[in-house]
Amino acid sequence: MPSPRATGDLQDDLVRLRRDLHREPELGLELPRTQEKVLAALDGLPLEIGLGRSSSSVTAVLRGSSPGPAVLLRADMDALPLTERSGLDYASRIEDRMHACGHDLHAAMLVGAARILADADFAGSVIFMFQPGEEGFAGALHMIAEGVLDAAGTRPVAAYGLHVTSALLPGGWFMTRRGPLMAAADEIHVTVRGAGGHGSQPHLAKDPIPAACEMVTALQTFTTRTFDAFDPVVITVGRFHAGTTANIIPAEARFDLTIRSFSREAHARVIEGVDEVLRGIAAAHRLGVEVHHHMGYPVTVNAAAEAEFAEATIGDLYGPDRFVWGPNPITAAEDFSYVLEQVPGAFVFLGACPPDRDPSTAPFNHAPDAVFDDGVLADGAALLAELALRRLARS
Repeated sequence: MPSPRATGDLQDDLVRLRRDLHREPELGLELPRTQEKVLAALDGLPLEIGLGRSSSSVTAVLRGSSPGPAVLLRADMDALPLTERSGLDYASRIEDRMHACGHDLHAAMLVGAARILADADFAGSVIFMFQPGEEGFAGALHMIAEGVLDAAGTRPVAAYGLHVTSALLPGGWFMTRRGPLMAAADEIHVTVRGAGGHGSQPHLAKDPIPAACEMVTALQTFTTRTFDAFDPVVITVGRFHAGTTANIIPAEARFDLTIRSFSREAHARVIEGVDEVLRGIAAAHRLGVEVHHHMGYPVTVNAAAEAEFAEATIGDLYGPDRFVWGPNPITAAEDFSYVLEQVPGAFVFLGACPPDRDPSTAPFNHAPDAVFDDGVLADGAALLAELALRRLARS
């Protein structure tokens, strides 16, 4: 079996694919040009290809030389709605669209893994999950609903994914954690309803502003006095709106907040508790309140054994000096969490900070001037392939 490290001849092809994807980013669940480019890059490989019905997803299954278990490898493919300011000669050609989170690298690396594994001898199957709609559209849920986890005929024994970073890590370094790796992210939209009036006679009105302000401060106390500091919850009120002028008491006040939590238990408790705090304060002020929850992605949780397996594999391929354990979870959210709720696995970060930038100060993912070094493409592809091969051999 050829070593997955023998991928130097793939690097040029992966760079071309990545830059082609970068020039023409697409948003959300419908990525027709991206899907077309991925399919062209997979053409000629012995894959069973399935296309999404509710999105531009691609599911590809590679069968080994004999029956066995299945492993899933995943890459997201969608871009972000912002205008690129990277100055690259292959920058986005489409205004207000940019691959600012590195999903173009992810798709190229998964294509590379498919090419490596197509030349390998193994028992079992590999599912390649090319997913749209990670940036707020829950594309993973769409693919799960359409059967990606059962595409090989048997549920995967493990699932793996990579995520590049334009900062935080030096180029070519890998990082992951046992247990919670990324936060759950939810939004709550609150409307406090009272009765309007004039500032000269506030006793004749039902002023929603003091009650809404009290809610904002009470939520901060609620989190610090309810949740363990080592299983934290973070609530941020990012928008607050009430009134039209200084001397008029409005009939309503509105505010929106985001909640970050790092365990499934804390996530369930905070959603229930926030509702109780808001309704209790409204009742104390004899006001009405409407609370609308927008449930975001759940906590991304690595299986401890799979995270340790990823560490060992990285060490064997690239040496232990290119791996670090993450001390804390990342506070961003990720919809690979839906896969890891059903299949044990690991999500791994790969530093793609260009060598001429300092990872501690370089623009981070989602910034319009973020730049990713596509020199890491072959290493990412090789790691995905090796994770699949070793995990299948171990089952």
